[in-house]
This record gives sequence, C-alpha cells and structure tokens, in this order.
Amino acid sequence: MPEAPFERLDFLYMPSRDVAADADHFAAVLGARPVFRIEAFGSRVAMLELSDEPPALLLADHLEGEQPILVYRVADLDGAIEQLEARGWEREPVFGIPSGPCCAFRTPGGQRLAIYELTRPQVVEQFGGRRDF
Repeated sequence: MPEAPFERLDFLYMPSRDVAADADHFAAVLGARPVFRIEAFGSRVAMLELSDEPPALLLADHLEGEQPILVYRVADLDGAIEQLEARGWEREPVFGIPSGPCCAFRTPGGQRLAIYELTRPQVVEQFGGRRDF
C-alpha cells in the first residue's frame, strides 16, 4: 500500500452563514477558545480551538456547500500533488490560505479534503487576537 504524504490534520474549514453567531456559539456553549475573527476581501473567517491539539476550526462564510473541508499539512505541496495525481487523484486549482499554498479535492463520495504546505508559520500568531467583527 502506498504511503500517504499527509503530516497532520491542522484545520477543519466549516461553512457558515453567520460567522459571528456561530463563533459566539462555539465559544459560549462548547468552550472553544477564540483565536481571531478576520474580515477581508468580502469574507469573514473565525478561528477557534476546541482543544490544545489540532485541528483548529475555521468558520468561513465564503465556502460553498455544507460539507466541511479537512485541511492536512504536507511537507512539499508540489511533491504531494504529483504523488496523489499518479494514483488517480483529481485536484482542484491551487489557491492560498493564510498559512501557505493549498490544493483541495473531493472524494468520489463527496467528502472534501485539502493539502497545504506551511510556508507562513507566523500568520496564525500575527492574526491572534484580531477581532474585525
């Protein structure tokens, strides 16, 4: 069986129709720790932590559909893409998330996953405590 290029699950992107209300609910009811709330480029994103270990939750109003996206870190995005494509993976275009370049895909069953390379490790710390909304 081929080895997977995934290092760890870092983020769980969750679609949200009302990021502020959902973030408030996660904090008040579930005890999630707010990390940041950013509004930029017409989108709102809130990062919360439910535990000391990953994944962090990212509530985002710009995600289509209702399925969350599991975002896994890889050591080398281009190498991981090449390795997965050789196995029949059908990727979507590469895009950026605050922590680095990312590439998403859907499984035949409709699950959503993404891989990213951590090229900007300072971003979460820089955004920490930011409250745009």
